[in-house]
Amino acid sequence: MSKVRLAIVRQKYRPDGGAERFISRALEALDDDSLDLNIITRSWQGEPKPEWHLHICNPKKWGRISRERGFALAARACWQREKFDIVQSHERIAGCDIFRAGDGVHRVWLAQRARIVSPVQKLLADLSPYHRYVMAAEEEMFRSPALKKIICNSLMVKNDIMRCFQVPEEKFAVIYNAIDAQRFQPATPAERQQSRASLRLPAEAKVFIYVGSGFERKGLRASISALAATEAHLLVVGQDKQQARYLSHARALGCEKRVHFVGVQHNVIPYYHAADALILPTLYDPFPNVILEAMACGLPVITSDTCGGAEFIVNGEQGYVCDALDIVALSAAAQAIPLRSVDARMGDAARERVLPCSPQRLAGQLHALYQQVLRQA
Repeated sequence: MSKVRLAIVRQKYRPDGGAERFISRALEALDDDSLDLNIITRSWQGEPKPEWHLHICNPKKWGRISRERGFALAARACWQREKFDIVQSHERIAGCDIFRAGDGVHRVWLAQRARIVSPVQKLLADLSPYHRYVMAAEEEMFRSPALKKIICNSLMVKNDIMRCFQVPEEKFAVIYNAIDAQRFQPATPAERQQSRASLRLPAEAKVFIYVGSGFERKGLRASISALAATEAHLLVVGQDKQQARYLSHARALGCEKRVHFVGVQHNVIPYYHAADALILPTLYDPFPNVILEAMACGLPVITSDTCGGAEFIVNGEQGYVCDALDIVALSAAAQAIPLRSVDARMGDAARERVLPCSPQRLAGQLHALYQQVLRQA
């Protein structure tokens, strides 16, 4: 029996990115004798396995639109030339068989961002050629007759796409991201103590962790504002060009000594082990991997109702869900989160909730999806 030639399209592979982690886990889980795995990309960081075939498409670019359009044309030309059996794109490129909507719907993100920017910034976004290009590319792809299936990592994104583009429900597959629950485990008391000591955090303080780059979208300002009214500490794992602005915000609220910026960390587990909960009141996020990681580590989660991860949380059981900008509600949720050393029930419930999201389950769901697509060919 001949192998199925699968091509996965991702413009830039960055190991710490959420989409890339989905791809790497999926590729590792799918690495069997029935698939010939191909990656179409502009650049790849890290070492792919020898049996993965890289197709580098790196046309010249002069700006954001040129970058997006150039890669789309080059990637499409590549898959048409190679005649792959299945093309699964993680970029908005019309003509693919499967699209994974890992970034959600661009117009929905812009509508959420409009809640926090000035009228001038909103007008500039409305007039932006780049945003217009992305929305046009998105619409062309969702309306393409070649598109057979759409992978969504949350029901929220599925509903957004159906509402915005009237895509029939049978085209969707909701497949949640995978988490390695053997690697991401709750801290032992000794690990918790060691992590806090190395980070110079008080042994008995309540500590929240925020993980993510792109502080505006992922709600760092709201996190700082909510925790300023408490005695809790905040670990900020990630990077942003505007970090000084957020530090200034913490200083203005009088909590700068309790907000700790630690930058990007390739191993976040010791930071989860130092925390009592994750806070991520993101303006719009399909389903960030950090929620799965934190929950697997036994941390309750405070997030927003515009985050796909909210689907895994019942208020008061695995954490709390609030509006991304409701500082009063976020602060009340932070007050209600217990110290894990005192009461671990909420964190244990969070871990139980994500245990079914195994790489093996992801592989099985993708295999079933690919068989459906092949039958439609």
